[in-house]
Amino acid sequence: MEIKEIRDKTVWENFLSLCREKTFLQSWNWGDFHIKTGNKIWRFGVYDEEKLSAVALAAKITAKRGTFLLLQHAPVIIEGSGAKKEILAVLLQKLMEIGKEEKANFIRMNPLWQRNQENLDIFKDFKFKQSPMHASAYEATWKLDLSLSLEELLVKMRKTTRYLIRQAENNRDFNILKSDERESVELYQKLNQQVAGYRQFVPFSLPFVQNEFDVLKKDNQVLLFFGKYQGEIVASALVVFWSGVGFYHQAALSPKHHRLPIAYLLQWEAIKEAKNRGCLSYDFWGYVNPEAEPKHPWAGPTLFKMGFGGQPYEYAKTQDFPLSKKYWLTFIFEKIRKIKRGL
Repeated sequence: MEIKEIRDKTVWENFLSLCREKTFLQSWNWGDFHIKTGNKIWRFGVYDEEKLSAVALAAKITAKRGTFLLLQHAPVIIEGSGAKKEILAVLLQKLMEIGKEEKANFIRMNPLWQRNQENLDIFKDFKFKQSPMHASAYEATWKLDLSLSLEELLVKMRKTTRYLIRQAENNRDFNILKSDERESVELYQKLNQQVAGYRQFVPFSLPFVQNEFDVLKKDNQVLLFFGKYQGEIVASALVVFWSGVGFYHQAALSPKHHRLPIAYLLQWEAIKEAKNRGCLSYDFWGYVNPEAEPKHPWAGPTLFKMGFGGQPYEYAKTQDFPLSKKYWLTFIFEKIRKIKRGL
């Protein structure tokens, strides 16, 4: 096996179209997002006798807690390939070389590999350490099969969810709007800031959301959904459509209107949009088992997502490969921060 940088967008996207386990965090445009935000990137392809077997977008992240190479939901390996260990070996060797050149303290990755002992052993064999934090991307998610008809999707929903959608559809005070205009990002962010203040979390910054919107819009891969109640925006979501999947990536709901069923209607409209675009699945972006972790900050949102039907997908935990002793300062810092956040 050998590793090469891929410079052709068509080659990259065509390969990913054949892969089942993937997210837009490995799309060509997400690489452009990293560049737009000032991060250095590498788009790697792992070849087995000239046949492309895996791809991995890596970004150099420089933060207060240290410099590291980040691979979100990568490497992506085509289904049926049994060469995970060989692919990881080739990729890791290249990343170590880059890490040395870029003075990185560690490598962080969380591929969408099933959470099982076999995959855990692969990371152990390469001396990876389980990260104290996830890699700015989920380690488990909830997905909905969109090959079903709208009627079948409704039937498979939780009874309460279906009822609330119907109730919202008949409420003349509710209105759902869709926008691909950049100016709408500020409307979304205004609501998001209100929610962040109420829930006491740090949201993505306005430049972050604007950059995400800009790079995805150029290929018609993003929409903002707004839910209005009596003319006021009280709910919103940023939904990504890429490679046959709809991603419910970001959302905000006015704290003083959280009892209104408008969020259910907004979500249903996003699901229908994904179907209209030919998506085969809908990724609700993030999941925790609400029974096992009822106090987790994501437990409530997960229950909301589960009401639409679907099933959970759990992947290997985020893994770190230390490149210097400075990594352990980052490890301690993130461990403390995780405890404070109740994660």
